[in-house]
Amino acid sequence: MSKSPKQVVKDFHQADIINGETLLENYFHENLVLIWNSADGLTIMNYDDLIAFFLEIRRTHNDLRIEISHLLQDGEHVTIRYKYYVRTLENPEEELGISHFIGIWEVKDGKMYHGHLISQPVNENDDTTESYHKVKV
Repeated sequence: MSKSPKQVVKDFHQADIINGETLLENYFHENLVLIWNSADGLTIMNYDDLIAFFLEIRRTHNDLRIEISHLLQDGEHVTIRYKYYVRTLENPEEELGISHFIGIWEVKDGKMYHGHLISQPVNENDDTTESYHKVKV
């Protein structure tokens, strides 16, 4: 039995991205397009770009954890709200919240196919205790 689009997106975001050797290939469609609005502006990534992005994350971080607060499905589309936490190679004992994300993913053939992502860096004014309680996961 195949996974629902919501389960595909949830499983990817809860997976061990740092140590999962074939994880990206298992979750990202080969014709992937990601349109990402961040503090740096608009970035459009394809499959190879996203693989390279996560390879760099693996190279520079000891751990990556994603905390999901919202996960909603409408047909083949899934909306997710989450926060990235990392442990750097230089300081593996300290976990840092680095970015907030909201994404919308279309899932095709059981893989994340077309995504829209909005992110912003964490700052000292973030109210993470109140704003990140789980709502719909």
